[in-house]
Amino acid sequence: MAYEISEQCDGINARLFRGLNYLQSLRRHARDLGYSEAEIEAYVNDDAEKDRLEGIARAQLANLGAVPGQKASYCTVGHAQIDAYTRVGWLLR
Repeated sequence: MAYEISEQCDGINARLFRGLNYLQSLRRHARDLGYSEAEIEAYVNDDAEKDRLEGIARAQLANLGAVPGQKASYCTVGHAQIDAYTRVGWLLR
């Protein structure tokens, strides 16, 4: 969601370092749960899973008021996420 907002709204940027650190923490969590590095890589690189997660993110953005083709709506959602200190907002500036 954060990436999509940053791509659509010129006034909001993704905090890439925070995002990368968060992804690394998810990898550590998966390893702690017993998943192998190969299993984690297979999941991360699975195109069907990427598509599924993008669909979830876009549906959530739509539920929050983002409208494809209307950049201002993504800015509104992004600023609301930042103001509410959500995980998505934490990844934006």
